[in-house]
Amino acid sequence: MSDALVIIPTYNEKDNIAAIIEAVLSMPKAFHILVIDDGSPDGTAAIVREKQTQHAGQIFIEERSEKSGLGTAYILGFEWAIEKGYDYVLQMDADFSHNPKDLQRLYSACFHNEVDLSIGSRYVQHGKIKNWPLDRKLLSYLASLYVRLITWIPVKDTTAGFVCYRRKTLESINLEKIKFVGYAFQIEMKFAAWKSGFNIVEVPITFTDRELGESKMSMHIFKEALLGVLQMRTGYYKAAYLK
Repeated sequence: MSDALVIIPTYNEKDNIAAIIEAVLSMPKAFHILVIDDGSPDGTAAIVREKQTQHAGQIFIEERSEKSGLGTAYILGFEWAIEKGYDYVLQMDADFSHNPKDLQRLYSACFHNEVDLSIGSRYVQHGKIKNWPLDRKLLSYLASLYVRLITWIPVKDTTAGFVCYRRKTLESINLEKIKFVGYAFQIEMKFAAWKSGFNIVEVPITFTDRELGESKMSMHIFKEALLGVLQMRTGYYKAAYLK
C-alpha cells in the first residue's frame, strides 16, 4: 500500500496515457495512480484497464460518461483518495507537460517539511517553461500576476496544475464550496488553502508543452478564470471554505 496517490484526469489521451503510467510507476517512490476519464472516444480508458492487469493494485480508474470539467474530476479524485486513506494526494496532467520525476520532490516537500500544499512552479527561481512561444509565456505569466494582484495570494504560479496536498488539507476544505470547473479550479483550490491558513510552498519545475494530443484550453475556460478571480476576491473568506 502506497501512502501517495497521483490523480490524472484524461480526455482523448491515448497517445500519452500508457507512457505516463509507466513513467509514474518507475519512480523510486511507490505511487498509486487514479485515472479519471471523461468518456474519451479514443479508447483512453481501455488502455488504462489493460495497464491495470499488468500492475494490479497500483492503478485505478473512474470512468465518467462525458466531459464534466477538470475541477469536478479532481474533486472526485480527492474524495476517492480520502475514502481510501491516502496521506498525500498529487495531481498532474497526462501529456508529460509535468515531468514524473518531479513527483518525488513535491511529495518530499510535504512529507519531510510538513508542508500542507506543494506546488510545481514555473515562476519561482529555477522554474522554467519549454516549447511555448513567447506570446503564450507572456499570457501565462500575466495571468498569474493578475491573480496575485486581485487576490493578494502569496503564490507565484497560481494556475499550476502539478501539486501535492496533505490529506488533512483536503479534509479541512469544504470541497462542495469549490465552484469552478475549468482552470479557475486550480486557482480556487490554492486560494482556499491559503485562506484556510495552510502552509504552501512552491517547488521549481520545468514545464514542457505537450508533444502528442490536443490542448484542452478554450476561450470559455479563459473567461471563467478571468471572472472567477474577481469572485474569489469579493465573495469568499476563510469560513466559506472550511468544513
